[in-house]
Amino acid sequence: MNSNKHTELANHAWSVADLLRGDYKQSDYGKVILPFTVLRRLECVLDPTRGKFAEEYAKYADEEVKPERLLRRASGHAFYNTSTLTLKKIANDANTAAANLQIYVNAFSDNAREVLEKYEFGRQIKKLDEAGLLYQVIGKFTDLDLHPENVPNHNMGYIFEELIRRFAEQSNETAGEHFTPREVIKLMVNLLVAPDADALSIPGVARSVMDPACGTGGMLSAAEDHITDLNPDATVEVYGQELNPESWAICRSDMLIKGQDPENIAAGNSFSDDGHARKKFDYLLANPPFGVEWKKVKDEVEYEHKSMGDAGRFGAGLPRINDGSLLFLQHMLSKMKPVDVDGGGGSRIAIVFNGSPLFTGAAGSGESEIRRWILENDWLEAIVALPDQLFYNTGISTYFWILTNRKAPDHKGKVVLLDARDQWVKMRKSLGDKRKELGDGKNGKPNHIADITRLYAEAVQVAADTEHELHGKVKIFDNSAFGYQRITVERPLKLRFAVTGETLAGLATAKPVLKLPQPEKFVEAFRPLLGSTWETKTEAFVALKDAVVAAGLLWPGGAPFMKAMREVVGVRDPEGEVQKVKGESEPDPELRDYENVPLGEDVEEYLKREVHPHVPDAWIDHAKTKIGYEIPFTRHFYVYEPPRPLAEIDAELKALEAEIQGLLGEVTE
Repeated sequence: MNSNKHTELANHAWSVADLLRGDYKQSDYGKVILPFTVLRRLECVLDPTRGKFAEEYAKYADEEVKPERLLRRASGHAFYNTSTLTLKKIANDANTAAANLQIYVNAFSDNAREVLEKYEFGRQIKKLDEAGLLYQVIGKFTDLDLHPENVPNHNMGYIFEELIRRFAEQSNETAGEHFTPREVIKLMVNLLVAPDADALSIPGVARSVMDPACGTGGMLSAAEDHITDLNPDATVEVYGQELNPESWAICRSDMLIKGQDPENIAAGNSFSDDGHARKKFDYLLANPPFGVEWKKVKDEVEYEHKSMGDAGRFGAGLPRINDGSLLFLQHMLSKMKPVDVDGGGGSRIAIVFNGSPLFTGAAGSGESEIRRWILENDWLEAIVALPDQLFYNTGISTYFWILTNRKAPDHKGKVVLLDARDQWVKMRKSLGDKRKELGDGKNGKPNHIADITRLYAEAVQVAADTEHELHGKVKIFDNSAFGYQRITVERPLKLRFAVTGETLAGLATAKPVLKLPQPEKFVEAFRPLLGSTWETKTEAFVALKDAVVAAGLLWPGGAPFMKAMREVVGVRDPEGEVQKVKGESEPDPELRDYENVPLGEDVEEYLKREVHPHVPDAWIDHAKTKIGYEIPFTRHFYVYEPPRPLAEIDAELKALEAEIQGLLGEVTE
């Protein structure tokens, strides 16, 4: 089925909006159109076995508990409908349409009815009936041919996604939160599954696939299709979880139609209500929302982090509250199968991120600690940079992270960085922020998907071959190359001492002075010293003490008082006296600096080489050293481009100036 047919069917379904206009807000059109599309699809799927099912069902008409397994077998699917009604029959009588439609919906098996209930379909039936629109809407959908022989499951996904995109646009929502471009999914699945092609070709092989933010199920469907393309006899079980009720309903109906267990698609938030707790999977993939905060589940996530530690999902650390991307990744890593003694088992993971998880967070932060945990466990296989403007809801650059706990021998201890940012073609027509796409080799387009998949498979060889034409697109690093030591560089506090007008003002507000019996008189005791300076603290404090005694007051003493006195009398001076604490130089907080030193490098050698030539008296406070991890992808692929010659720029400016003058001349004529 070509894309024009998808659009034609989606337009047919969306044309119901013409009937709804006036009785429904534009943002609510989808609440009618989406569930009716699902209902019509379910009906079309069941059409071929309707007669056979009716015969089987009649055998158990008098039984209170019907044999669920036999009824499913009779329908040929994981769901069924016990009614003899159809949408066409219901549309014939406007007076009974509402009652009959509700009877028809209730006659579905529980798993199918639950999908429609997620749309609050009963409420929509009532509202449409009261507006006198119900039988007209039903009539529109009876003309929508969604039979599987005309619209295969894979193509039905396109229609659902097109309708969701329109619904999202009308609702001012983000369409990209609901689905991922199909060519992106195809590449992602290729990179996830391709290394296992030989293992997947074994007769009777069985694999499980899970997506914790599954949307309408596009990734799950693509993964299933890819594995069964490699081995038609393979058994693939798909699992997912989705927060958005409309997307969940469509995904679940898709699973029903394909014969997958719809119970495997859980509703709710993956962080606070894990629908697949304690389950492990062969493959996991996801495109979680970019930069979405996790404030709503903050209490549950923090409780698991603190109470369960490494035994829970979030033991490595918690990212900042405004971006839950790395929570999704930790959630997925917790569902990896363990590796067998003989090297079997294990899991592979693919996830889409924006640039933030690569580098956000300094050493010791939650993000850095999560990256450290992943790299030190040798789970990160590769990061693939994709073109910008590839997704519907954002124009920013995105990245695939590929992770596994069963790396190939030549990948162990290493991470592949692959730059595919130039692999794209411009779309004929933009969809939201999506203006570029990955070519699939069809209709004269280059096959970027195959090219990137091949380059990924050959990454180690290409990176080692400096003569290879794509050598500059692949770089391989040891895991430790992304680690660094964040050292604290201290410099001594150097002071000279003086009494000025500012000194007296500072003393008058100092807390230790205000606590004295006669604070005003105490401050006035120093007025005769205005303009005096001293090179050392000892000299200064002897003079200050003498002034207090001369005024007939007592010198208080005590650490807080002495500190307050030094703060107001001391003046920072590069040539001043070095202040000491227990014989050691006291650091100056205002001169404190931080340096990132590559992991494994001797920090003292770094200090001598990089710092001492400029500030010879600096030292490292080793107690404050932190280990951090970041992946500066862009920096590793940066290529310097020299600025254009000034003469060339000047000539261009003069040409533009002449063009503007010409245009202005035409306007004034």
